[in-house]
Amino acid sequence: MSLRLSDRIAGAILLAFAIWYWIAAGGYVVAYGDPAGPSLFPRMVAVPLGLFAAFLIVKPDPDPIWFRWPHVWGQIAMLAILVIYPFAIEPTGFPLSTSIAAALLARILGGTWLQSVLTGLVIGFGLFVLFDTIFGLPLPAGPIFG
Repeated sequence: MSLRLSDRIAGAILLAFAIWYWIAAGGYVVAYGDPAGPSLFPRMVAVPLGLFAAFLIVKPDPDPIWFRWPHVWGQIAMLAILVIYPFAIEPTGFPLSTSIAAALLARILGGTWLQSVLTGLVIGFGLFVLFDTIFGLPLPAGPIFG
């Protein structure tokens, strides 16, 4: 199998997910509250995902290297963080769990510990203030605020 074909297959799968997000989000309705409704965020995810998928299909990497062993461990760690994160939100609260996850992801992506921790704190607490306080979307505060 051509390596270019593997990029195109990945692009097709991601495009299918983007279309699914868009369609599934159309079924979210709320009788009150936010005029944008709950479908806004999934659709905001679907658009860049669909554009990225289309880019992979149209312009695949001419010579992708799928596995570079020192980097594979970072990718496994990222997947582990992204799997554990949703389960940590409720018991630890959104700000703390998001701060920790964002800091660890930033560190894996090459940031220093100081940069990663600062990034995590800004993302975790910034998103909490944005969504919970400004947009009125209740998020679990956890032991810090609750």
